[in-house]
Amino acid sequence: MDKSCVAPASPISDPESRRFNRLDAVWLLFLAGLAALPPRWELHKQFILLAIGAVQLLESWLISRFPKRGVSYVVLLKILLATLLIDHTGEVGINSSYWPIYFLPVVTAAIYCGPWMTLLWTLLSSAFYCAYLYPAMLEYELTTDALSYLALRIMFFFLAAMIVNRFAEQSRHQTALYRELAERLAETNRRLEQAQAEARRSERLAALGQLSAGLAHEIRNPLGVIKGSAEMLTQKLQHSDELARELAGYISTEVNRLSALVTEFLDFARPLHAELHPTDLTALLDRVLKTVSDRWTGKPVAVERAYANNLPPIPMDESLCEQAFLNLVQNAYEAMEVNGGALRVEVQRATRNEHGGTEVRFSDTGPGVPEELREEIFNPFVTTKKSGVGLGLSIVSKIVDGHHGSIHVDNRPQGGAVFTLFFPFESASEPRPVLATTSD
Repeated sequence: MDKSCVAPASPISDPESRRFNRLDAVWLLFLAGLAALPPRWELHKQFILLAIGAVQLLESWLISRFPKRGVSYVVLLKILLATLLIDHTGEVGINSSYWPIYFLPVVTAAIYCGPWMTLLWTLLSSAFYCAYLYPAMLEYELTTDALSYLALRIMFFFLAAMIVNRFAEQSRHQTALYRELAERLAETNRRLEQAQAEARRSERLAALGQLSAGLAHEIRNPLGVIKGSAEMLTQKLQHSDELARELAGYISTEVNRLSALVTEFLDFARPLHAELHPTDLTALLDRVLKTVSDRWTGKPVAVERAYANNLPPIPMDESLCEQAFLNLVQNAYEAMEVNGGALRVEVQRATRNEHGGTEVRFSDTGPGVPEELREEIFNPFVTTKKSGVGLGLSIVSKIVDGHHGSIHVDNRPQGGAVFTLFFPFESASEPRPVLATTSD
């Protein structure tokens, strides 16, 4: 019974619906008018009307306080109070001029309940009203016209209940449609904002790539001259001033470092195309984890694997994805370099924008990504490391984008970063161009 009489969540959850409003004032005026009508000096009548007014004012609060049974409590209280009212407003209750008070519980049930529950509550209200038929039959003769008149009143109860219930059902249906539409619009706006952010990032990457390529070529030539001159200077000063020879060595070393940096810029600017082939993702991840673990010399890092069973092969460029995974795993290890920690790698099926695929999640116990950098972490030249130029994660992002996937970062509640990558099971026939790989 109660499951079919639960009020809509929207008006009840709204604090404004539980405040005194103009409609409540109309109810009070209506009840005050009833109180002013005969019998005026019947105290029981006045107290019952006061109780009906209190129930009406507290209706929203009662229903919100008892979400499952509040409607039943309110309707039942109104039925009982209506029954008491007609008992004190006429010598014979069934002849009371206040019989329309039963419309109050009937309409309340119609507003909040479904059709069948509305019929049941209307039937119960009618039964309470007809209960006064028995004492009337003890004193008066029940004629056919009286029965017809009583049946007419009962039919009006059901007619009012069905009309109000129909409008209430339509209102609830429209409210559900509007709520669903609002949710769809919110999701569409979210996707649009995400697409705009990705488009802006792609534009920045393209512009930076062109700038990097031009600067790298312009810088590489003078670096070659400086390096050659430094080597010649070192040879000439081999048996001369020790300090001069040491300074020439510094020049050569720093030129080599700048040359490596220029190479990274060129790799960043050079577009490549992902060659997608069915790949065993878990085997690739195991190989990456072993490679990073074998090279690691810092504090111990425990690796936990959580791979779903029966995963199909994923269309991907194995070499590019291996480099992307290497970058992410290496970053996770370096984030836990001081105190050590744990790295959890999860692989499971997932759905993004109604497309099935595989989700890969890297969770570490490091310090996490600062809030102010979370939106910018995949942009070039953004890094939390003391060394590095901040190209690694931007290239990882481009690799994932070239596979028509997605990547985002969050922080774990207990600390640490979580990088989540999504690769679709089905990829477009023409893979997107991606950039050459490099490490941060």
